[in-house]
Amino acid sequence: CQSTLAGCILLQGLLPLGETKHDSLPPFTGDEMAEKLSDYLKTAEAAEFLGVSQNTLRTWAKEGKIRVQVNPVNNYRLFRRKDLQKFLDSVAKPVTRKPK
Repeated sequence: CQSTLAGCILLQGLLPLGETKHDSLPPFTGDEMAEKLSDYLKTAEAAEFLGVSQNTLRTWAKEGKIRVQVNPVNNYRLFRRKDLQKFLDSVAKPVTRKPK
């Protein structure tokens, strides 16, 4: 991430969400924290990306199924696109068609 204001922000102030099971996930590294804000989605955007309700996404984050960070200024949950795609890949099941 370059140190310009054009769409790039250091996210070093983000905190893991509360005292939940996801705290057992490895913490974000410095390189992961210095990403573009556009690499993160808010709850509504992340839920749409996954095709689930916002409440389902919040539950999964609380249970530690998906990594989430919380902005300490406004308490918004932020989800990395990479983490969401990794989650989708891990739960995806191949579609098999029955022969006719």
